Formats: sequence, C-alpha cells, structure tokens
Amino acid sequence: MNILILGSGGREHTITWKLSESSQDVNLFVAPGNAGTKEIATNIPVSVNDFEGIKASCLDNRIDLVVVGPEDPLVNGVHDFFLNDAEIKDIPVIGPQKAAAELEGSKEFAKEFMMRHHIPTAAYKSFTKDSLEEGFAFLESLQAPYVLKADGLAAGKGVLILNDLDEAKQELKNMMVDAKFGSASTTVVIEEFLAGIELSVFVLTDGEGYKVLPTAKDYKRIGEGDTGLNTGGMGAISPVPFADEEFMGKIHDRIVKPTVEGLKKDKLPYKGFIFIGLIKVGDNPKVIEYNVRMGDPETEVVIPRIKTDLVEVFQAVAEQKLNDIELELDERSAATVMLVSGGYPEAYEKGKVMTGFDTVSDSLVFHAGTTNKDDKVVTNGGRVMAITSFGDDFKEALKKSYENVDKISFEGMNYRKDIGFDL
Repeated sequence: MNILILGSGGREHTITWKLSESSQDVNLFVAPGNAGTKEIATNIPVSVNDFEGIKASCLDNRIDLVVVGPEDPLVNGVHDFFLNDAEIKDIPVIGPQKAAAELEGSKEFAKEFMMRHHIPTAAYKSFTKDSLEEGFAFLESLQAPYVLKADGLAAGKGVLILNDLDEAKQELKNMMVDAKFGSASTTVVIEEFLAGIELSVFVLTDGEGYKVLPTAKDYKRIGEGDTGLNTGGMGAISPVPFADEEFMGKIHDRIVKPTVEGLKKDKLPYKGFIFIGLIKVGDNPKVIEYNVRMGDPETEVVIPRIKTDLVEVFQAVAEQKLNDIELELDERSAATVMLVSGGYPEAYEKGKVMTGFDTVSDSLVFHAGTTNKDDKVVTNGGRVMAITSFGDDFKEALKKSYENVDKISFEGMNYRKDIGFDL
C-alpha cells in the first residue's frame, strides 16, 4: 500500500513514523517532508498547496491513500480537488472537504456553527473596517482582557489578548484597516475573555462514526510561565491530569457529539481529524476554537499513545467503517519538548548544523524544521525538533525528554524548561 503524507513539520514526521510501524506492507511518501521523514519515507519536493504537483506525485507513485497534515491545503480545497478529478477521485483523502474546513478557515464561520448547534463558547461579535466604530463600542462594553481574533488563517499568530482598552482599539484598527495579518484580518472577531485552564481534545471521524483520541495540553508562548509572544507550540503533555471521567463526559455530551452531528446536519462532509481547543471555566468546558487537523506539537504526544495500527485506522475512515475499529491506547503519559531557533517566533536564521540527536535514548525524536545539507542535518524553520518521552506521569516523561534535550545542540537553540508548570 502506497501512502502520501502532506506536510513538513513535527506532526507529519510523527504520523509518518506511526504509519511506518504498521504490520502491513506500506510504502510511505511525504511532500515535502524533512530530514526526519527522509529516514523512513521518500520525500517528494512538492508544496502542500501545489495540487497539480500532488496529483502528478500520486499518479507517479500509485498512491492508495493521502493524509493531509496542515490546515492550508484543506482550507484551499485539496480534498475537493481530488474528488473533482477523474484520474484521482478514487484515492481516499484523510482531511475534510473545503466547506467543512471553514471551521478553521474562518473564526466567524466556527462561531456561527457553535451557536447554531448550541455548543458552549464565549460570547462574540464580528467586525470589518466599515464597522470599526461599532467594534470600538463593543470593546467598551466588555471587561478586560480583550480578545481579538483575525477571522482567517494567520499561522497561529492571529489572536491578540490585551489588557488595555486603548491598545485593544489601536490593534483592532491595525488588523482591519492596516491589514496587520493581511487578508486574514479583513474581518475580526471580538469575544469575551474566558478565564480558566486550556486543553485540547482530538476526534477522528469518518463522517458517520467517530473516535475520541487522547487529550493533550500544549504551551504556546515562547517564555517560561507562559510569557512573551505566541508560537506554534513549545511543548505538550498527554493525557491532561484534570480531564477526569466526569469532565470528559461533559466534553463528549456537550461538545464532541453535537460537533459531529452538527457537521452531518449542515451537510459538511468530514473525513479526518477535528481538533477542539477547550477551556475549563469552573467545572464546565467551553470551545475556544476548532482546527481541522491534528495540532502540533500535540500530535507528538497523542499519536505515540495510540497502539492500534494507524494504517488500519485510516483505512476504516476511508471506508466509513471507523465504528468497527477498537482504539487501543497506551495508558502511560507522554511529554514533548520543542527545540526552536534563536529569535523565533520573530526573525531567525536557518542552516545551523545540528548534533547529538542521534545519541538520544529512551525518547522519540521528531523532526520539524530540518533539512539535509552536505550530508548534515541543519535547521530549516522556527520550530526545529520535538523530543517525546513516556512516563508513569507527565513529570517522569518530561524528565526523560529534558535529559535527552541536553544531548542535542545547534547554534541559537532555545526551548522552554517549564513545560507542565501549571499542572
């Protein structure tokens, strides 16, 4: 069986690694991949948004299944591209069609979906530059802090949380009038701030049945104690200790089930992962956001905890037989620490030679922003590598990850030393 994974980050290396562990005879291809996927699969130098290039790769390599890693191609309609092309329409794609991918592609669409299906979330209103003054008035009606969200995709950086009203007004103007996030902030969603602790829940659905995957908690900010700028994620742990059976019951009944049923009611075809970003307010869960793919670095702690053959799982999604699969999970905790380039999430340099990662023991090494140059592995992104370990609890798992992080080096290497600090 020939499988193509789209993407080049830690999420895609983790999925590729898990598929490579399958008992089935599989040939794996990754487009464009990284230095880690190159060790276990064939990298294809094709961009995730080059649909014609992806089609050619599928035909050249007789691909039987496509797994889409990142959000961009999903929001741009890669699944629909396959369905509408006679030569590749029979190749199953793991990832929702364009209409359903708007759950991540548009914050406003997601909010309207939640309101329509009575899914608990923060109160909100949407504004454009033509309603800037109304936006100012709405901000004045709220208590600090103020939450501004670019409606479109902004690579995880389109959410601002501000304590000062004047600053919030200025940033609202920057986003809509001055296009701070380009076309992503043509519309801005302002919502009430929810105080609580966050977690992520992942669901895999074939459009009919669904499986709830392990919970995870990631750490977005660059600085210790959750300070500084937002990043794509500096580390994660799974499972989340406070997500006990009673709380998970509320999440399932109030959020997961209505989400999957809502997609069906709205005729939004969905075969793939649903990421539900949640916040625990008191004892109740509320949705912060949806993503239409696995999170990163949460993938690096969630996927390793799945014991069931992932090839079989994806085949079941493709054939709409997910309910026939028994999902077996590793009861241990997993924790990952992300190594990033100096300067990230602002300007950083690429091409730094990496050493020591081949000496890591009792941990998993997942490449994110890496590539090969002159027979060496060098940095090729802001987030460079994730080190994942297992333990009886997240503290034990983290201890192992940090011990292995100490073996790795590259110029400017940075990482957070306090993952799990708030648990």
